[in-house]
Amino acid sequence: MSKGIVLSILASCLFGVLYYFTSLLWPLDGQEIFGWRILISLPFMTLFICLSGDWKWVPIIFKRLSDKPLLIPCVLLTSFLVGLQLWMFMWGPLNGHGLDVSLGYFLLPLTMILTGRIVYGEHLSHLQKIATALAVIGVANELYRTGGFSWTTLVVAIGYPMYFVLRKKIGIDNLGGLWLDMLLMVPVALWFVMAGTHVDLGAQRQALYALVPLMGIISAAAGFAYILASRLLPFSLFGLLSYVEPVLLVAVALLLGDSLEDGQWLTYGPIWLAVVVLIIEGLKHVSRQRRSI
Repeated sequence: MSKGIVLSILASCLFGVLYYFTSLLWPLDGQEIFGWRILISLPFMTLFICLSGDWKWVPIIFKRLSDKPLLIPCVLLTSFLVGLQLWMFMWGPLNGHGLDVSLGYFLLPLTMILTGRIVYGEHLSHLQKIATALAVIGVANELYRTGGFSWTTLVVAIGYPMYFVLRKKIGIDNLGGLWLDMLLMVPVALWFVMAGTHVDLGAQRQALYALVPLMGIISAAAGFAYILASRLLPFSLFGLLSYVEPVLLVAVALLLGDSLEDGQWLTYGPIWLAVVVLIIEGLKHVSRQRRSI
């Protein structure tokens, strides 16, 4: 579990870096950045999977699909769900939806906890219950303040739990499954790149020759750490640790020009306290593990 906690926090930090990275890729727009992210990330993801020994899952998945063709629509659905999230992650901060997307990631742990409780019958520790209560206060304030959530917020908050549950249900909750999801996104990624106005990366800005591959490395490493964490942690704890990422995304959104309104401090304050509680929970767990060795 301690490895899972470290990997989850590492993934959140890398995703925060990636969220800011979109602002460095001008003149590319959100669709082009998404396309290049998939095309560049897939080779690095393939390398990571080979080095980790998880490539063994790829032929197993293909054999499973060959034996049960009815699973193919489910795999197409998982690819669509994660592809939509990756696209929104690239598109949001460049189109004035940075805070809306980050709020979706704040809601995500709550929907993950609810999913873990209903679908898998998981229970929360005392500190996890405190963190959840603090998060609920922040979410309730945002509901009271705005009367609802934007579509971008809801897509993030609802889409990911559906993705993880479906992956577990059809038996592709491993890096081989993520690799297949990304492979199925390649035609859409190619279409976004070819339909864009900046197919030649160096035509207007030669720095893109270095920045775009670097984005691919960061993206692949973040996805690698995230999926490994999802395998090592209980669903509820995995969801609660996801609060680290939106805190970083809010910081990036503020750096990119978004601003918090006065009433939003009552939204983010309790949620940031929830993150502190989760850090304490993680440290206590690591300490218990060390004493037991």
